[in-house]
Amino acid sequence: MLLGWVVALIVVVGSAVAVLVRRDRRRYGVSADGQRIERAATRGMREARRDTRVVREWSGASVIRSVRDRDS
Repeated sequence: MLLGWVVALIVVVGSAVAVLVRRDRRRYGVSADGQRIERAATRGMREARRDTRVVREWSGASVIRSVRDRDS
């Protein structure tokens, strides 16, 4: 029983360390092109979430076109 808790603790701590290391790597050493690509990807993800929310609220596939036309 104690071994299970130890294994669970190791998994949780290992996961937390992996997340922090990944974030740290993203923060440093990113070139100007890398930053531009990250901003574009973030913007694309934001637009996709917005489109999904609009379709869910209004429940229509043609809604995305009208929202994009409105925003242009």
